[in-house]
Amino acid sequence: MSTHPPLSPTKRWLGLALIATAQFVVIMDTSIIGVALPDIQRDLGFTPESLSWVFNAYVVAFGGLLLLGGRLADVFGARKIFALGWVVLIVGSILAGAASSVGLEITGRAIQGAGSAMIAPAALTLLMMLFGGSRDLPKAFAVYGAAAPVGGSAGVFLGGVLTEYASWPWVFYVTVPIAVLVLAFTATTLPRTPRKPSGSIDVAGALTVTAGLAAVVYAVVNAPEVGWLTAPTLGVLAGGIGLLGIFFVIQARSRNPLLRLGLLRAPQLGAANGAQLLLGAAWVSMWFFLNLYLQQVLGASSFAAGAALLPMTGLVVLVMLAWAPRLQQRFGARSLIVTGLLLLAAGLVWLSFVRPDGSYVVDVLPASLLAALGMSLAFVPSLGTAINAAPAAETGVASGLVSTSYQIGSALGLAALTAVVHVVSGTDPSRVDLTQGYSAAFVGAGALALVGAVVTAVAMSRPRVPVAASDGTIGR
Repeated sequence: MSTHPPLSPTKRWLGLALIATAQFVVIMDTSIIGVALPDIQRDLGFTPESLSWVFNAYVVAFGGLLLLGGRLADVFGARKIFALGWVVLIVGSILAGAASSVGLEITGRAIQGAGSAMIAPAALTLLMMLFGGSRDLPKAFAVYGAAAPVGGSAGVFLGGVLTEYASWPWVFYVTVPIAVLVLAFTATTLPRTPRKPSGSIDVAGALTVTAGLAAVVYAVVNAPEVGWLTAPTLGVLAGGIGLLGIFFVIQARSRNPLLRLGLLRAPQLGAANGAQLLLGAAWVSMWFFLNLYLQQVLGASSFAAGAALLPMTGLVVLVMLAWAPRLQQRFGARSLIVTGLLLLAAGLVWLSFVRPDGSYVVDVLPASLLAALGMSLAFVPSLGTAINAAPAAETGVASGLVSTSYQIGSALGLAALTAVVHVVSGTDPSRVDLTQGYSAAFVGAGALALVGAVVTAVAMSRPRVPVAASDGTIGR
């Protein structure tokens, strides 16, 4: 894939450990704040309406800047951008932990998101540099994919432990020593790529796509508070869509576009990104509302609810590491993605039968394990297909695109289903009302997974079309 000296097997797997750590931290930083939010609200003076932006500021910056992060990795070298992303993440983490006001807290979280937006696509590019074309590539993708649910679970546990036994700033400070450790090994472990002599950054494209994605996410996540059909929601949504339209016009006319539109002609790339978008929307929403059901309906503590989700995490890690690579080699990516999304949909529909007086063993455990099995089967092949569909010179952009698809799908799916819960359960819900709302959310998430299965089955049945890069190289 690139002209760099081959690394020893030991360094390749150590490099994968750093890359998996990146995925772990990026996801951990989304989940670790949940238990700490009440303390943050009390100490910094957040209103109930503005408190959600401790989460949303990270997601909006992360999702909005991923394409730019991927392009930076392609132009300046993935290792440089990977390291720079960790430095930015350290700055954001320190600022978020030391914040003394609402504005500083939100700014720190946005800077964290910007750092993660550089780390994530660069990490995937480095993974392809280390393992692209080798028989170990499916295993490498499996390790990378398994780091996400582990990071999500670890975030829940660490957030509870640090908030209870230290203080809420430590949910941000805990990222700093991890980042320093990764940086200490980056230069000697990860492959170096020189800056492209003719590389340039599409500034106008970067500004429009970042602002457009941020506006769309902002409109959807804010709509449950201000109303879906209000002027602020419709105005910001229309503005975001308009900016995305301008972005595509700029890409069509630019000599060095942020996202070369020719990439999107590959059916495999579009189908895999669609699968990741709908997978993120269904899976993250399920995780979020299942945690609320355990706490608000069944009465579990935050720590107990996190422990209740561990069997799912364990199954995801087991399937991704031990089964998914073998199954993909035997049955192919398309079959595995479709099967995984169908199983995820079935698990979500099963979860929709939760009861106000239910139990974890009967109402949650079996259905959640079925959903986790489906997610495990779909994630790795859809991720690998999206990246492999791009030419080698544009792996960073493809990595940014697929990461954007998953993160934006997560944010939009969660926001839309939050609105469903609010409508169904009402303004002053009882346990019965909440259960009905969460049940409706599970049905909605299941429908998203089902749509993903259908779209993938149709789109990936089309013949694979090699896509040439601007330098003449062909997608894998």
